[in-house]
Amino acid sequence: MKTVLVLLAPGSEEIETITVVDILRRAGARVTLAGTENGALEGSRGIMILPDEALDNVLELDYDLLVLPGGQPGTDNLNNDARVSQLLKKMNGLGKYIAAICAAPLILQNAGILKDRRVTSHPSAQTGLDGISYSEDRVVVDGNIITSRSPGTAMEFSLKLVELLFGRERMDVVNKGVLAKL
Repeated sequence: MKTVLVLLAPGSEEIETITVVDILRRAGARVTLAGTENGALEGSRGIMILPDEALDNVLELDYDLLVLPGGQPGTDNLNNDARVSQLLKKMNGLGKYIAAICAAPLILQNAGILKDRRVTSHPSAQTGLDGISYSEDRVVVDGNIITSRSPGTAMEFSLKLVELLFGRERMDVVNKGVLAKL
């Protein structure tokens, strides 16, 4: 079974969070939505989301994929959490998949794992990304790093994560149920 950790902080973008969790669960992944704080957290648009676990409870577990949603102030809250940076460095060192959408690639940049990578982000985050090859593609895969642009690309991003974890056939099966335009 493939395992995925999706991080949630106060102010995380709701579409980017829930779409990833939903699509990966449809594919059969065991997805854990982990909050940086205990209890329900308010997203960037005021929607309350209840994580499955507190981040402290899952830090030592092994995952195939770590996903960072964007949104503000969620991106800043994840970026300022030392546990997130440590987890990113650990996952990258093991060559595990790391995915970030919208402004969240800035978190990867600050953790020092984007040097010489091809990435994308929300246009507002582009100026903070240094030492990379910037793309305006909707979803970009460079080795173990997957990035995407915004809530509007969340479905494509999520389906790409399914493809990377399970293969094209499983992605096609999941998409037959949701009818996303690819």
